[in-house]
Amino acid sequence: MIQFSKKAVLCLMALMLVCMTTTAGGKTTKSNQTSGFDWNPVMDAIILVESEGNPRAVSGNSVGAMQITPIFVKECNNILKKLKSNKRYTLSDRYSVEKSKEMFLLIQKYYNPENNVEKAIRSWNGGVKYSVKATNKYYRKVLAKMK
Repeated sequence: MIQFSKKAVLCLMALMLVCMTTTAGGKTTKSNQTSGFDWNPVMDAIILVESEGNPRAVSGNSVGAMQITPIFVKECNNILKKLKSNKRYTLSDRYSVEKSKEMFLLIQKYYNPENNVEKAIRSWNGGVKYSVKATNKYYRKVLAKMK
């Protein structure tokens, strides 16, 4: 197996994201952007890894296409409260791909304002205080789905 440096992987990821930020018609999807950044390739890859695209998937207390936990929903609602928003997510919203993506984007905007793809993928698997070593396998799986 070929080993790549962290810098090489990050450069490749950046290039992939630049190439994948537009749709076939040349338009970006505004609803899935954070500060002009298109998270669609990352979210779509996470959905494939987490549930193979099944919005009704259940594994323990994780449900939906993105396998969202109740704690995650609570954290999203805490962020919305801090932002003085009246919007709140429910546990049943985890079964909606659209609302799951909204929650993903909210978390990225709050905890990952620099739009670091590696941080987004690893924290999705290991939480905000993820361990690089513990999330390596997941990170590689998501990157493979992005290709």
